[in-house]
Amino acid sequence: IWIFGGDGWAYDIGYGGLDHVIASGYDVNILVLDTEVYSNTGGQSSKSTPTGAVAKFAASGKPTRKKDLGRMAMTYGYVYVASVAMGANKNQFLKAILEAESYQGPSLVIAYAPCINHGINMSRSQNEEKLAVEAGYWPLYRFDPRLKEEGKNPFSLDSKEPTGNFKEFLMGEVRYSSLTRTFPDAAEKLFEKAEKDMKDRFETYKKLAAG
Repeated sequence: IWIFGGDGWAYDIGYGGLDHVIASGYDVNILVLDTEVYSNTGGQSSKSTPTGAVAKFAASGKPTRKKDLGRMAMTYGYVYVASVAMGANKNQFLKAILEAESYQGPSLVIAYAPCINHGINMSRSQNEEKLAVEAGYWPLYRFDPRLKEEGKNPFSLDSKEPTGNFKEFLMGEVRYSSLTRTFPDAAEKLFEKAEKDMKDRFETYKKLAAG
């Protein structure tokens, strides 16, 4: 069984149900298409919205960091979890889907999904995913509980150290760049915090990968 949903459902209004399903231990696969806003209802801010992003109900930029749904699911220890971005690494994406499918238990695959609310050229959304990973904005990883049973580290960090410019990536999306015009003073502070949040998250994943 595959279950498909957006981040508004998975991170927010349906999180209780999602958590109940993965906690049950049933063999289901969940694919979350993460646009980082409530896309279907006009682009409101959600718990998936990152620091500094402009969205409805966060016109001056979201002040708090993005909820780490994947790491929360990993704490169960028996849930397969992956963070993917097809445009950045197709092989890693396919590997995660196949591993989720073959895992006899709950699987959660979180896919970065550029959205028209991001204010980008949607004909180049796959390239936007590549830029997001290179900038460290979106990490790629897999957590496979089966490896723990073999005495191996179940967590694999599949994205490398960021090589792109984080601020440059933000400025390429209207949901961030517009803040420099509407709330310029807040923009600088929020973008600095966004980069710090990204680095903190990446360091956490590096520690997990090191075992």
